[in-house]
Amino acid sequence: MAIKDLGSFSQTLGNADARGWSRSVDNNSSESFNIETGKGFDIQESGSAKSFGEMLSESIGKVNGLQNEANVAMEKLASGESQNLHETLLAVEKADIAFRTMNQVRTKVIEAYREIMKMQI
Repeated sequence: MAIKDLGSFSQTLGNADARGWSRSVDNNSSESFNIETGKGFDIQESGSAKSFGEMLSESIGKVNGLQNEANVAMEKLASGESQNLHETLLAVEKADIAFRTMNQVRTKVIEAYREIMKMQI
């Protein structure tokens, strides 16, 4: 449907329920990242800011937890206690993705440290 004038544009918007969609986006905006406050992706706890070290150790703990869950799922599948291959594969893939991401963060932190050490004071 081609939009020829303002009337047909308004009709197209009415058909698509653009106002309802924009309200639903506004209502869900509290779940997104807010760059001004730093809230949205667990960067800050409610009321207190985390240090980089705390955030890093918490992330490593989460990755370790995912690795442990994957190990338990594989042990249950191997022992015959569980027959659900899909859940086991999902747990393994979650752990793998989390580990790879953590490894990339580690690499970037090391690169940043080396770059800072190269700086002259």
